[in-house]
Amino acid sequence: MAAFDFGVKVDSELFEKQLCTTRSVNVQDYIVQGWEMFRANIGEFVGFTLIIFAVSAASSLFYSASSIVFSAIGAALYAGYSIAAFRLLSGQPILFNDFFKGFNYFLPLFLASLATSILVSIGLVLLLVPGIYLAIGYMFTTFLVIDYRMEFWQAMETSRKIITRNWFAFFGFAFALLALNFLGMLALGVGLLVTIPVTSCAAAIAYKEIVGLYSSEW
Repeated sequence: MAAFDFGVKVDSELFEKQLCTTRSVNVQDYIVQGWEMFRANIGEFVGFTLIIFAVSAASSLFYSASSIVFSAIGAALYAGYSIAAFRLLSGQPILFNDFFKGFNYFLPLFLASLATSILVSIGLVLLLVPGIYLAIGYMFTTFLVIDYRMEFWQAMETSRKIITRNWFAFFGFAFALLALNFLGMLALGVGLLVTIPVTSCAAAIAYKEIVGLYSSEW
């Protein structure tokens, strides 16, 4: 997929089973598996996280434009964790350059990030609850874009519909991931070198267990 392709419209029948079935969300299992995945590839994950920190710090030099600069590339960067996790889950080795393949999906990932931020912000400002609902509902958006080369709006809506089947369980999962990263931040920020990759891998594992992996190349 080229970086500036919008993505494709995917046959919704591919998700008929996921939209009609409620699956259990095994929060502890996903986090434990995420930790094991991180531990087995600690050098690659820590190195990539340091690069993300450096990009974030560099973007802050642009002052008011920093949020725009980082949001333009942040979604593609963070997608690197998902691609690495997908490769490991499918039994493939990872190379360090695999973490940067999120830029192959740059435009749909950026549009999804932008649309999600706008809709969640509006929901939070208006009644709070709609914003929280959407923030959780869009959890699988990045994975769907990467796995199906899906265009951003269909990815957002497909994610929301699947997660709505068991929204409160996913809320608990998201809260656990947020709590881990909060603890990582409390550890002078150094803990984030561990918690960000672990929680990212845990989310990818949850996607694989709930939706399944469609592609074999990312």
